[in-house]
Amino acid sequence: MKGNFVEKAGTASPSPFGRGSGRGFQLTPIVRNFLSVIRRFKMATTLNILGLSVAFAAFMVIMIQLDYDHSFDKFHTDYDKIFRMELSQNTSTQALICRPLAERFFESSPHILAGALTSSWLQPAPFHIEKDGVRILYEENSITVSPSFFDVFTFDFVEGVKGDYLSPSNVFIPLSLSRKLFGNESAVGKQLVHASWGNQTVMAVYRDFPANSIVDNDIYFAMQENENRQSWGNFNYYVYFRVDDPSNVPQLFENFKRNFDAQAAFGADFTWEDANVGLRFTALPDIHYVTDVGYDRTPKASRQTLLILFAIAIVIVMIAEINFTNFSTALTPMRIRNINTQKVLGARQGAMRFSLVLEAVLISLLSFLVATGLMMLFHRTSLARLVDADLSLTAHPLIVGGTAFIALLAGLLAGLYPAWYMTSFVPALVLKGNFGLSPKGKRLRNTLIGIQFVSSFALMIGVSFMYLQNRYMQHSPLGYDRDELIIANIGRIQQSRDAFINKLKAYSGVEDVTHGEVILSSSDQYMGWGRAYKEKHILFQCLPVDYTFLKVMGIEITEGRDFRREDALTRHGAYVFNETAKKKYDMEVGTTVDGQEEIIGFMPDVKFASFRTAVEPMAFYVRGSENWSDRSNCAYIKVKAGTDKRAAMSYIRDTLAEFDAEYTFDVKFFDEVLQRLYEKETSLGSLISLFSLIAIFISVTGVFGLVVFDSECRRKEVGIRKVLGASVTGIIVMFNKTYFRILLVCFVIAAPLAWYAVHNWLENFAYKTPIYWWVYLLAFVAVGIITACTVTFQNWRVATANPVKALKTE
Repeated sequence: MKGNFVEKAGTASPSPFGRGSGRGFQLTPIVRNFLSVIRRFKMATTLNILGLSVAFAAFMVIMIQLDYDHSFDKFHTDYDKIFRMELSQNTSTQALICRPLAERFFESSPHILAGALTSSWLQPAPFHIEKDGVRILYEENSITVSPSFFDVFTFDFVEGVKGDYLSPSNVFIPLSLSRKLFGNESAVGKQLVHASWGNQTVMAVYRDFPANSIVDNDIYFAMQENENRQSWGNFNYYVYFRVDDPSNVPQLFENFKRNFDAQAAFGADFTWEDANVGLRFTALPDIHYVTDVGYDRTPKASRQTLLILFAIAIVIVMIAEINFTNFSTALTPMRIRNINTQKVLGARQGAMRFSLVLEAVLISLLSFLVATGLMMLFHRTSLARLVDADLSLTAHPLIVGGTAFIALLAGLLAGLYPAWYMTSFVPALVLKGNFGLSPKGKRLRNTLIGIQFVSSFALMIGVSFMYLQNRYMQHSPLGYDRDELIIANIGRIQQSRDAFINKLKAYSGVEDVTHGEVILSSSDQYMGWGRAYKEKHILFQCLPVDYTFLKVMGIEITEGRDFRREDALTRHGAYVFNETAKKKYDMEVGTTVDGQEEIIGFMPDVKFASFRTAVEPMAFYVRGSENWSDRSNCAYIKVKAGTDKRAAMSYIRDTLAEFDAEYTFDVKFFDEVLQRLYEKETSLGSLISLFSLIAIFISVTGVFGLVVFDSECRRKEVGIRKVLGASVTGIIVMFNKTYFRILLVCFVIAAPLAWYAVHNWLENFAYKTPIYWWVYLLAFVAVGIITACTVTFQNWRVATANPVKALKTE
């Protein structure tokens, strides 16, 4: 043993914290040796602390997002007593209900304390206010509701009172909008002037709802008293009700059927059973998760995806904890001689173990403090947009406090085993022999690194398929020309629509322009129509468009003909249906729907909705002269190939401003439509990818710690091999072979687990990417390269060291 080591060891007192003569407390040899190890392995120590810090920060972010989704709509008073009414028929369910059916249902049982309806039409409504003689234009979401809406949901009024003030001419606005419009002045009594609705008076101001709510912070006003009150065929309302006790809900439908005259409403031949029609009631907190309901605009989350996020959070903390333990164990060869020298000199084993555990706890708590700093940095970056919830630490004291407790517990658990391990050897054995390569120790280390490799493989495979699915949805053929396409909302200039289109066509960079009521591929579903065809009732989604629409969008006709100008001059208009509708309803060219609108042609199944839903019967429709609405809100502007699209967009904005200078029009490239449509999937996919990469990074640090331990324990073996003629390359290959075998076993375990998880996740989509075999191969190669680089980097120093020095040290 070296003299300087004996000299340092000889200064130790029996207690781990010795007291020098007259100089107060001094660092014990254990602490000094620990600090020397940190100085020697700066990179490993930094990676270990960084890994813990990143793990705690990632855990907090994930738990905040999970809390956001888990607490969706749970802030309402007695939220468990609020339900949404849905209509089911055959195998489909929809959220839209007709008003008379809803009102009869509200009256059917004393267990229903209140019922409410909201219109399904929610869109930005332009209005202006007068301030100091100046007219200021705004655009905010407005929605009509029944006055009882405020008896079902919990509103906190900060100005005015609910009372019976809600009417078509009186509105309730959120506090944020009140501050935006009127500053600190009272909003009650102020006027909002709409172009179509006239003056509306602010009667009350309510406190804003949190973002995780089905109730939006909109302008609320009452629907007309007799609006569609007897329209049994107008399914245009969302219906909610509050009950006295949730246990009474399962009996409500049967009770309703007994007390409701269905024949008077739907015809003498109607029966619930023959029509296969029923009512379904979804509890308020569950609406956020149900995905089998049509025409449901509630923000959605997948329980499966959230479970994946939660699993990743646990995996990240678990891997970080394993790494912490591994790193502490990896320091054993450098610390155990000093520790056992202390034991020879009389140090108490319990005190030494307490000291080692305390070191681990302090490192873990320090990492937690660094994690809070990382959280604050993350909150200020663009990555924070991937999370729906507020990431400020003060908004989530329980999650922050819980993570601090986990950090404390992680320190204790990570410190206990190394403390016991390093102090459990017989001093004489340690001072003269090698202790690090016992079969039991090898099995433990291989198990720990195996957990990390399995996690890395599974996460890498899962993330790859999430990326492929998102790319598939955004780049797959849709059945129409979407390239060089710009979308503009023109609802404000309906009267000048033709003049606007003619002016755009005069621009050299514009190839053609058409318009329609909605934007293709911007939603899961569109307007559903029920009509009569060949004495049968048919259901299809209808997209009213201009007669030039199919030609401009490049949608081919497979049978019949395209729309013509004269179709818009007929009384009832004309349809072009897709192939799905043709096959399902046995449709023919030249026949009519409802005995009025002619079917003039058929087209392929274009992807008019999102990839979440299968293609359903749908039709493009050109309205005739006798129609109840003409809301061509969207202009489709096709730009010539090679044209500067930014310049073309600027010209479109300038042209729109000529027709209405006050209004800010929404003009965007069509690719942005698809990005918005899949924004939730993209955000969650990016979030999962980010945390998966974090988990993989932490796993790499764990591999590094294990390699450090292995290389230090095998210094004597390496020295002997070099003396016997082994080359540096051969030694490095020897180390890599060991880890390659572990990699192979872990991949065999991880691959089927990853396949099962990916297969189940892809079931959320009607159209999905194939499960490619090469993704698994790339995952194996990627993890293999990372591991090989880590093993080679650490063992290069051991393999190139002087073998005489290694043998002398041993």
